Amino acid sequence: MKPWLHIVGIGEDGLAGLTPATRAVVEAAEVVVGGARHHVLAANTSAEMLAWPSPFDALIGELEARRGKRVVVLATGDPLWFSVGARIGHSISAGEITYHPQVSAFQLAAARMGWSMADLETLTVHGRPVEQMIAFIQPDVRLLILTTGEETPTQIAAFLTARGFGQSRMTVLAAMGGEDERRFDGVAADWAHEVPAFNTLAVECIAAPDAALMPRVPGLSDDVFIHDGTMTKREVRAATLAKLMPMRGALLWDVGTGCGSVAVEWMRAARYARAVGIEPRADRRTMAAGNAQALGVPTLQLVDGYVPAALEGLAAPDAIFIGGGLSRETFTACWTALRPLGRLVANAVTLESEVLLVALYKEFGGDLVQISINRAEALGPLMSWKPLRPVTQWSLIKR
Repeated sequence: MKPWLHIVGIGEDGLAGLTPATRAVVEAAEVVVGGARHHVLAANTSAEMLAWPSPFDALIGELEARRGKRVVVLATGDPLWFSVGARIGHSISAGEITYHPQVSAFQLAAARMGWSMADLETLTVHGRPVEQMIAFIQPDVRLLILTTGEETPTQIAAFLTARGFGQSRMTVLAAMGGEDERRFDGVAADWAHEVPAFNTLAVECIAAPDAALMPRVPGLSDDVFIHDGTMTKREVRAATLAKLMPMRGALLWDVGTGCGSVAVEWMRAARYARAVGIEPRADRRTMAAGNAQALGVPTLQLVDGYVPAALEGLAAPDAIFIGGGLSRETFTACWTALRPLGRLVANAVTLESEVLLVALYKEFGGDLVQISINRAEALGPLMSWKPLRPVTQWSLIKR
């Protein structure tokens, strides 16, 4: 099918910043879709100006209703980098779309800062929970962040300061490439600038000696989680996540999620990883939600109920962890739902659960191991080893 939809990246310099060919596409359009500022930037067209619909998900229907017309969607910068182009491309085939990229806000910000794009992290909190940037706070890391609004830099400064990164350098860049371009510099601990609502934030993370060190490699200290004592402990959690194999965009079901430690670390370990925590106790779901917020994965989904009923309507997972409520019925429901090449891990601390894991191992194969952890602690004036309860772990891949 011949392309009928053009998705055009546009900068602060409006039509003047487009290539002649792209400008001709915009000027010949019968319908131009975009936000109010996009319409201002392309104000000399005679097309029908269509604003973003509300709810935004109605956009695809609005576009398809105009199939056959010359339709242009205006986006800021590169329409396929944290922008509307990718969202449209999920619903309308690539053969119907022509993309016209412009220099992105990330590229402009990197140029203003003198930073190498290959050596920094890019992320967006525009229209998304600001807390998700917390997972990226690490010593000496450089971040470029598309913000939600004028209040976002202040929120991010507070996150940095609370974690011992108060001396991190922050720069807000607004209206880049236009006549009204502005720049605001400061440090997180005393950030007090009033900035324009539409901006890009550059952060150079600088850790104090007592800063919280929370890498995205699984195995965070138990102390960073709110919990009631019943949780997958640090060493076992790291081994569990190694077998679950977090991957970009993959979905985990955490059955008997408790305080959510496994689900939270799964989501931190890979970009866009998703998780559903299934937990019948309201107090533990509250703890899991608090841990997800504090550790930068606020989109953790929590479900009240028991397996198998609680699984109804959930998307098929790429990995499943059974940390509580283990039974043959639970395993069967989970194994049936698991996608091909999916990973399943079940941990047991009771003899009864261990007997079941041994039986399932004999029937289905996989790996069966026992994990024993000893931690040093004081014994009077001396030191001794204190053993934790051994954990029997069964893992397998669905092939």
